[in-house]
Amino acid sequence: MELAVDATPDTRILNGSEKSVRQKLFCPIFLSLLAALCSSAGCPAQIRKSCGDLIYLRLTAATALQGTLVQVQVSSTKALPQDVSAEWDSKSSPIWHVEGHSKTLHGMVGVDLEKPPGRYDYKISWKDSIGQQKSCTAPLIVRAGKFPTEHLKVEKQFVQPDPEQQKRAEDDSKKMRAIYDTITPEPLWKGPFQLPLKEVVTGGNFGRRRILNGVARSPHAGVDFPAPTGTPVFAPQAGKVVLAEDLYYSGNTVVIDHGFGIYTLYAHLSQLTANPGDSVEAGTEIGKVGATGRVTGPHLHWGLTIDRARVNALQIVNREP
Repeated sequence: MELAVDATPDTRILNGSEKSVRQKLFCPIFLSLLAALCSSAGCPAQIRKSCGDLIYLRLTAATALQGTLVQVQVSSTKALPQDVSAEWDSKSSPIWHVEGHSKTLHGMVGVDLEKPPGRYDYKISWKDSIGQQKSCTAPLIVRAGKFPTEHLKVEKQFVQPDPEQQKRAEDDSKKMRAIYDTITPEPLWKGPFQLPLKEVVTGGNFGRRRILNGVARSPHAGVDFPAPTGTPVFAPQAGKVVLAEDLYYSGNTVVIDHGFGIYTLYAHLSQLTANPGDSVEAGTEIGKVGATGRVTGPHLHWGLTIDRARVNALQIVNREP
């Protein structure tokens, strides 16, 4: 089955400072040596750092490719301070307690699909028992992903929209930015994430660089699942529906907020069975596979955004944030 050349609302929802990313690069020679080491011997599995005050910082990877996620854990042998905060690349990064576990905090770093390669520090801060400010930093090395390029033919209006269509697309983009800029300060999920289609093992096309009608476009920010029109689509985890409507490029689209900056998106649906404001559980039907918007055939486009970063949605399957 031919998959879509879908262009979901540009989920590179990066603020102005992100657009001028401070790359904080290691020297090119070091990065080249690191890439060679990773390809020949495997990248370092994780970072675990003792931060003092019996606090430990762990990242599940020391090196991450563009479009991947890294899980974070802050733990202690005693109850953690109440004011622990986190930053990645000098910007606030959500971190949370799992209910009933006062000695551990969890977080997720989403490495955006187009994050420039280099070193980016993950930092936690807190006040000790006498009120002194403390911090602890661990480096995370971002490496370039290897994404293929494809040339595809789509309807002219989706490459060269007229002024009215262009305004609609821009309004859609603003709407998506407003959604992803909203960080719900609590977890809405209830366990590990699942796939959104039944009897499906995996999907593809994440990160592909696309040439549409001879014009270069943004990389493909979601995972495509080939499926017949009308196939039910299910929420992969509990959350709140924050968008369910027809958008110019992505057609009938649903977005679910799972809390702490974790959002999933479902595009090109033939039918919407969820409404904005709905609370859903894992397995709740939210729509049906279709071919609406900019596509070349029926399929489901599944997107994952973590704290505004576009990440391969397959990275979160079977994981609990």
